[in-house]
Amino acid sequence: MTEQIELTRLSSKGQVVIPQEARKRWHLEEGETFAVFGDRDMIILKRVAMPSPREAFAKAHRWGVALAKKRRLKEEDLQEMIERSRRRRR
Repeated sequence: MTEQIELTRLSSKGQVVIPQEARKRWHLEEGETFAVFGDRDMIILKRVAMPSPREAFAKAHRWGVALAKKRRLKEEDLQEMIERSRRRRR
């Protein structure tokens, strides 16, 4: 497949517009996140899938449950740790 080269410009605010045809071709949508990296005169935008807050919480919860199980902590132990931490903050 032959790619058509499209030109774009950098705005005074540092923004670059991805041309509409390119957005359609790669199914890019408003709000997507990109990592930016490169070397010398080459800049690469890499689409990054960011987890939703719900997914991030679920992952943290799974990690916490696994850690508690590994350390053989009971719910009462965790509650006591939380209370101790809160008392130190006061």
